Amino acid sequence: MAAAGPDSTVAHLPPVQGNPSGTHPVQKRTTALALGALGVVFGDIGTSPLYTIRECFNGPHAVALDEINIFGVVSLIFWSLTMVVTVKYVAFILRADNRSEGGIFALLGLILGSTAQISPRLRAAIVLGAIFGAALLYGDGIITPAISVLSAIEGLEVATRAAKPAVVPLTCAVLVGLFLIQHRGTADIGKVFGAIMILWFGAIAASGLGAIAQTPKILLAVNPVYAWNFFAANHLHGAVALGSVVLCITGGEALYADLGHFGRRAIRVSWLGLAFPALLLNYFGQAALLIDHPELNFHPFYGLVPSGLLYPMVALSTIATVIASQALISGVFSLTQQAIQLGLCPRVHIVHTSADVRGQIFIPGVNFALMLACIGLVLSFKESSGLAGAYGIAVTATMSLTSGLYLAATIKVWRWPLWKALPLVVVFLLFDLAYFGANLLKIFDGGWITLVVAFAIITTMTTWRKGREELKRKLFANRVPLDVFLSDIERQALSRVRGTAVFMTLSPEGAPPTLLHHVKHNHMLHEHVVLLTLQSADAPVVANEDRMRIERLKQGFYRLTAWYGYMETPSVPRLMKSAAVFGLPLEPTRTTFYLGRETLLTTGKSKMARWRKSLFAFMSRNAANPAVFFGIPPNRVVELGAQVQL
Repeated sequence: MAAAGPDSTVAHLPPVQGNPSGTHPVQKRTTALALGALGVVFGDIGTSPLYTIRECFNGPHAVALDEINIFGVVSLIFWSLTMVVTVKYVAFILRADNRSEGGIFALLGLILGSTAQISPRLRAAIVLGAIFGAALLYGDGIITPAISVLSAIEGLEVATRAAKPAVVPLTCAVLVGLFLIQHRGTADIGKVFGAIMILWFGAIAASGLGAIAQTPKILLAVNPVYAWNFFAANHLHGAVALGSVVLCITGGEALYADLGHFGRRAIRVSWLGLAFPALLLNYFGQAALLIDHPELNFHPFYGLVPSGLLYPMVALSTIATVIASQALISGVFSLTQQAIQLGLCPRVHIVHTSADVRGQIFIPGVNFALMLACIGLVLSFKESSGLAGAYGIAVTATMSLTSGLYLAATIKVWRWPLWKALPLVVVFLLFDLAYFGANLLKIFDGGWITLVVAFAIITTMTTWRKGREELKRKLFANRVPLDVFLSDIERQALSRVRGTAVFMTLSPEGAPPTLLHHVKHNHMLHEHVVLLTLQSADAPVVANEDRMRIERLKQGFYRLTAWYGYMETPSVPRLMKSAAVFGLPLEPTRTTFYLGRETLLTTGKSKMARWRKSLFAFMSRNAANPAVFFGIPPNRVVELGAQVQL
């Protein structure tokens, strides 16, 4: 950041510990990254053959099991994977990176960080759209582990009906084990993910290829005419069945969300080189199987597997679905961290599980809530077919919102003319909205769960954002200009004690309330006083050279402003240590941190509804302690309280 005045110094942080070169992961070899992408990026979409075809012909909205419908369904799957995943995400959306990071919040930051003029209404709509998309992904993070693990273990029923009573308990046991190991971090539990997923994709490709060899005419379904004939034969029921077809592209959003972990090239190599062809072979194989053996429609995926390999395939499927679930759980952790940095979520306790990779985090509270929700879904629905009714709404709605934000990016960031950007996004939306419309019919079959979760999170995020704005307004209304305060200090000749006092403040302007309260009650100041402000940037990561700005003021005062991206968690001790290199007088044993703690009263005149005030006050009381969140030693902290009427 540029210096603010003649006495300012621009400070630089050293590279992140554990990565001395400061290099980004995308600079590693593409082969190694592509292997990792198989385990993380494609876990969800890679396990969708377990339930997609089955739901089309065996679920609550199943179509008749005849040749027209079999060809039509597999044709729809082929074109869905081709147009939505390969063309939309792999070819176009992956280009919308924000400093090599992807995901709906990265796209939001890219748009808001552009130099183009954005009207207040459009800005509000873009922010709300990103919040809505993120909230829907939370719902997806709850359903994916439940349906994936449950559908894999249901393979035991193919071997013996006697296994049916054990399916739900085994599923719950696997889910509990999955969530209990999260504290170890993805870095440890993800080392073998890529190798296992190579085995998985190889196995599903081989099993599908065998069935295709026996009924090669199924390959004619690549002709889109078969998809047209499907709708002509089924009319409205065909649109309903589209809600089951869409299960083949669940997880497509992960391609974009994990861009920063693996890079554009590695994701494309993994998808086009292995995942895409393996999925197509398995889907076409299942369709070929149903032409010759329609009685296997209750689980065509396992119908492709020779009886002697059934139990090993169930075991492999379970492991693959655990990997798919891991990707979604890690995604929810990252999404929560980004929401905190963007001011959309209260502080929560975050544990960094890797010294080498910045994005490896574990959030105990979120992990526990996800575990309870997943187990609750399994116990409530008991079968993956029931959960399939709740699956798809979140994914398709998020895909539609991503398309809308991509349109805004093409116009505002890359300055495409409307005639060039609009036709491309309209094609994307034709697919997205068709799938979303078909999934709306699932609301009463369980889809309401996703919407309830999404609206609860939207309410929480918007309330926290609005509450923080109102709190800032209240605190700043009585703020004393810093130059006036410093002049007053000089006149009063307050006694000064040895050491440094660090006052954390929301704004880099004026004297913070904690400082005013300290002087009012203690009638003294430390020899050195630092006013510390941590600000969020519209970028995933802030470069080291742009991290901080130090202003040397009068009377031994310093103003330190630091910027952090929405994928970073601030560490105040590390920040202060780096600032000391540039002349900031800091001795760890003689430094005291002063933090404000507001008691919120809902009897004020702010424009928030009374229930929103109460919700904001509740979240504020239960937010993680700022000293813990920012890594400040507790024995160096003094908290000063104040009552604020909202």
